[in-house]
Amino acid sequence: MTQMDFSSFLTSLGTSFLIFVVLMLLFSWLSSKPGNAVIYYPNRILKGLDPFEGGSRTRNPFSWIREAMSSTEQDVISISGYDTAVYFVFLSTVLGILVLSGLVLLPVLLPVAATDDNWKSTATTSNGAFSDLEKLYMGNVKSKSPRLWAFLFALYWVSFVTYYLLWKAYKHVSGLRADALMSREVVRPEQFAILVRDIPPVPEGQTRQDQVDSYFKAIHPETFYRSMVVTNNKEEKKIWKELEGYKKKLARAEAIYAKSKTTGKPGARPTNKIGFLGLIGKKVDSIEYYNEKINEVTPKLEVEQEVTRKEKQQNSALVFFTSRVAAAAAAQSLHARIVDKWMVTYAPEPRQLIWSNLKINFFQRQLRQYVVYVLVALTILFYMIPIGFISALTTLDNLKKFLPFLESIVNIAAIKTVMEAYLPQLALIIFLALLPKILMYLSKAEGIPSESHVVRAASGKYFYFIVLNVFIGVTIGGTLFSTFKTIQKKPNSIVSILASSLPLNATFFLTFVALKFFVGYGLQLSRLVPLIKYHLKRKYICKTEAELKEAWFPGDLGYGTRVPGDMLIVTIVLCYSVIAPIIIPFGVVYFGLGWLILRNQALKVHVPAYESYGRMWPHMHTRILGSLILYQLTMFGYFGAKEFYYAPFLIPLIILSLTFGYVCSQKFYRFFHDTALEVACHELKEAPDMEQIFRAYIPPSSSFEKIDDEDYEYALSQVSRSGSFV
Repeated sequence: MTQMDFSSFLTSLGTSFLIFVVLMLLFSWLSSKPGNAVIYYPNRILKGLDPFEGGSRTRNPFSWIREAMSSTEQDVISISGYDTAVYFVFLSTVLGILVLSGLVLLPVLLPVAATDDNWKSTATTSNGAFSDLEKLYMGNVKSKSPRLWAFLFALYWVSFVTYYLLWKAYKHVSGLRADALMSREVVRPEQFAILVRDIPPVPEGQTRQDQVDSYFKAIHPETFYRSMVVTNNKEEKKIWKELEGYKKKLARAEAIYAKSKTTGKPGARPTNKIGFLGLIGKKVDSIEYYNEKINEVTPKLEVEQEVTRKEKQQNSALVFFTSRVAAAAAAQSLHARIVDKWMVTYAPEPRQLIWSNLKINFFQRQLRQYVVYVLVALTILFYMIPIGFISALTTLDNLKKFLPFLESIVNIAAIKTVMEAYLPQLALIIFLALLPKILMYLSKAEGIPSESHVVRAASGKYFYFIVLNVFIGVTIGGTLFSTFKTIQKKPNSIVSILASSLPLNATFFLTFVALKFFVGYGLQLSRLVPLIKYHLKRKYICKTEAELKEAWFPGDLGYGTRVPGDMLIVTIVLCYSVIAPIIIPFGVVYFGLGWLILRNQALKVHVPAYESYGRMWPHMHTRILGSLILYQLTMFGYFGAKEFYYAPFLIPLIILSLTFGYVCSQKFYRFFHDTALEVACHELKEAPDMEQIFRAYIPPSSSFEKIDDEDYEYALSQVSRSGSFV
């Protein structure tokens, strides 16, 4: 990786900070305007709270910081749910690891490195570029030097701090999950249901409904309430979406007509063309046309609903129980002696169910999973090539070499400084933005039944991708590209070349982290893009309240990409914390600023798309630990390159990390997979309405208002309607 000079580094840092300050001041000004409340306080508005409660409209531009700092974990849970609270436990834990590490590493390692003079005797920099910072790195310590003991002890300190805080966090999150699942106040439909897949073929003389009812009635005679056979509702959903589309268009046409009565053309009825994309064809009265289409499609939907319930039943079902503890016990039990029959798991939240995946049988799920793993491995492999190429190509020397016509532009001092500061980092960030949707699609293709599980699966794939491609790819790719001829002449020198490149790449990652937290968090706080989109849509497109709400609705925090992005920073900062301790303050600012800004966003902006009661935490814990082990392995290799004979002292530390992960998994993980019966047995304050719990799982396309409860006789069980309540 070609080095940027010190002025370029300061330009990058200073410009990023200036952009952040401007964005923060813009946020303070724009968020105080009542017309922007739906952009800056949508979560509070949706919950019926005063958006400006607590002094949000004061003239103090930093009042939002006070509000975020003074909020409690219970505030986060009540506004944004348990998953959000667990995410803040993750941020706090990583912040604690970096702060405690920095308190020791910065005052100890910086003087140890700075007072050696290896940088003078080795050609680790080109033309002395960036030497002021590089002499603070571990690369400035001579090989075989006894000073390396300080770096070895520092590695042990960081590792033990990580073990302590991860253990403490796991216990805390386990307690949060227990509090959520044993709540006596809130009735959660998913706690009374299980998901059954791989139901065997229907015996002769029975319906699918009879088969499911008789099976579970025999095994759970006292607690079985009712079942719902899953249907193939693809066609039904298509018609329902068509009907909903016509209803929206009708509401829009009526709103335009109502508004026209107050303008220069009173009573002018809206019209539209019914040809291709509404651009060609016969012109019709919009209100009459959409009413006709609604009257035409409604009977079609009713017929399709009937056909779907009777003729399109699948090999899966939702089974309901009269108590939480009965459902939890059933979900954990082996119901059939053969693995691919009557597979039982916990039911996801109604809003999370991926109905199209429920019919996929056991062996198809296994096959899909392996195929997806292979595709992801290939994606990682083939993305590594362009990322390594981009990281090498976007240095100025290579740009001038391969694109000579740019040389005159690049040599202009101002342009050169800005391009050195931002070009490689921006190219990498833009390139990474293209990947998440592919990984979400692949995870869904595995046959996973719930949205939160898909997000966790995609998050894991994205984590491995960015660590292998960004961290390892940038480190190795840039070095190999620039030293290829040297390696050709001396193949045995590859290890020493890669080892010597580690401190040099620290500078790239310093600016990468700074760009992420200053510009990235600044844009999230200011919400400029959503604000502009909302005002444009409100002025030129939206005519109804539903359209306006759709224009400002904020969505969730986006854990599928946010958590892996944070994990990349964890990996970078940990792996360079001993090699270049100056990176630790950058990591502290990233997670500290992230905690503060995302606290504000969680309390006022983002609306959770689902609730999994902290099931993301074991994945977060494992990946922090994985980053720690990668850090230890990296340092083991670097100590070897430094010819430090006591490098084997790191081997027990790596074994200890693996042991710590195993102990945590054995002690805590089971509760995040299964609900403990001692938690589920707590009684609710009031007996739940079992019929309401059951109806929560009826898909919107099947719950048409004209349909009577008795019409569900083919697909819904009527057994034990008056079952006992616990």
